Amino acid sequence: MKKMAISTTFLGGIVAAMLSVAPASAQATRTWVSGVGDDANPCSRTAPCKTFAGAISKTAGGGEINVLDPGGFGGVTITKSMTIRSTFEAGVLVSGTNAIVIAAGVNDNVILEGLDIEGLGTGLNGITVTGNVKSVFVLRCSINKFTQNAINFASTNANARLIVKDTTITNNAGGVNVQNGAAGLNGTVIDSLIDGNTSFGLQANGGTTVISYARSTITNSPAGLQQLAGGQIFSFGTSSTVGSSIVSSGSPNSTLTFK
Repeated sequence: MKKMAISTTFLGGIVAAMLSVAPASAQATRTWVSGVGDDANPCSRTAPCKTFAGAISKTAGGGEINVLDPGGFGGVTITKSMTIRSTFEAGVLVSGTNAIVIAAGVNDNVILEGLDIEGLGTGLNGITVTGNVKSVFVLRCSINKFTQNAINFASTNANARLIVKDTTITNNAGGVNVQNGAAGLNGTVIDSLIDGNTSFGLQANGGTTVISYARSTITNSPAGLQQLAGGQIFSFGTSSTVGSSIVSSGSPNSTLTFK
């Protein structure tokens, strides 16, 4: 009886220890980063992480990473539904590599809001989408000085969508590239400035690829609009600014009324 009591006590101690560890390893639906945070922290509001890469491993799929204060939070690879949102200056500064890689799944949606994405003239792509993601929203962001594209959207998910709104894209090789990684890729650019990119402003590459833009200014690129391999670009509304006085070449397949 004594031995049984000791065994029961010992087993109970193991179970209690396991239960005490479980909450610490659980992922949160909302996490936080701060310029003075630490990636060893749990990424809570009172104990924030230092980088997006540190926070994403502690954030559940479909969750959100919020920025507590201005800072530089580094590049990140996103493999699940995720929102990264900032109302402060949230820097993603890289050199010689991609800044944000999105390789999420077929039902995943990714939102990037309020990020200052800087390539320093050596970064590859600002945002590159090569996975099977369903949709990507780029809102109120700035993307500058990448040697390839500010946004490279080549999802392998048929009918995947890219939405770019209130975003400034400057001084990259290419602006927004939507490339035929799967049937029916769609890109939408609204209320944005695309300026000074050395190759193109908007590029639709592939026969089932469509880009629509409205209320946006595309300036100072050799090809403001570029359609390759049957890709199409449509302008919506008279306030979209593209023309011979604005870009060196390129015109939309058609201009439609914005409703």
